[in-house]
Amino acid sequence: MNAVIMAGGKGSRFWPRSTDAKPKQFLELTASGETMLQLTYRRLRSWLPKENIYVSTSRKYAALVKEQLRELAADRLIEEPEQRDTAPGIALAALYFLNRGSDEAFVAIPSDQHIPDADALGEALRLCGEVAREERAIATLGIVPSRPETGYGYIEAEPKPYRDDVFRVMSFIEKPDASTAQSLIRRSNIYWNSGIFTWRPSTIAYYMALHQPQMWAALTGAGEHLETVYASLPKISVDYAILEKADRIFMIPARFEWDDVGNWMALERIRGADRYGNIMEGNVEAVDSTGNIVFSDAPKTVLIGVSDLIVVSTPAGILICRKTMDQRIKSVMEKREEDADGS
Repeated sequence: MNAVIMAGGKGSRFWPRSTDAKPKQFLELTASGETMLQLTYRRLRSWLPKENIYVSTSRKYAALVKEQLRELAADRLIEEPEQRDTAPGIALAALYFLNRGSDEAFVAIPSDQHIPDADALGEALRLCGEVAREERAIATLGIVPSRPETGYGYIEAEPKPYRDDVFRVMSFIEKPDASTAQSLIRRSNIYWNSGIFTWRPSTIAYYMALHQPQMWAALTGAGEHLETVYASLPKISVDYAILEKADRIFMIPARFEWDDVGNWMALERIRGADRYGNIMEGNVEAVDSTGNIVFSDAPKTVLIGVSDLIVVSTPAGILICRKTMDQRIKSVMEKREEDADGS
């Protein structure tokens, strides 16, 4: 099978460390010494030949991808003319393979997830690839939930397996509020939506033509005018575009450690804190302070008598946020962009 690492996002929840010029997939966030993109590539490379690994990213990030993945051949880089969300990106990847006469199943995997057990991931994705090929369907990984998480979408699967450890997907559930999340995880057929999907290019073509005919017709007919056509496509996620409408989606439960690394709070789950519960990087001193997440590029940052804050200082800006408000960072940054565009 093939793998396409999706590396075109903005990562606005990690502002100001993540910026439009260098978003989070190109940053080292997990104290591993490697960027999120490099970790994802190495995770796949442990069980896939390099010839089977591709990266899809916005054209403006192509140089960053080449700099961080020197092993990646030029024809393994799928460049989106600009950022148009995941549906156009997935459609472009499918078209990339179809135009080269390949209909082998491929996994579309985000570039910013934390999955320490590469072998377990490979085993699960090989089963996804098998299902995608044999059933001519979409296959995804569902994460067995460990807490009532409001930052993830959920998958409702049929209670009984379709075949060994393969379940039909009944529905996708939007990010819930706290009480709904509590009730969801009590059900044995509920999983977190990993955002990892496996499909044949022809399967994507079928669902795009069925549910997004204008987008698919525009892409397939673009020819040398792809840049102009792509800019006119709607910004829409693949979830809304086809996944919530598709009639043949299967799920394989993933029981290995997994994290979306979607916001600053994720670092508490994947990085070690000091004895006072602080996670700190940079020249930082914490006095009578507990439970803080601090990243600083400043010459010196001192915290005195504060708790449960996210404090980030970079040349792009300074963020001071209560940890309980971290879900608002993205919406605040999007509002800033809208105001800037409208000015």
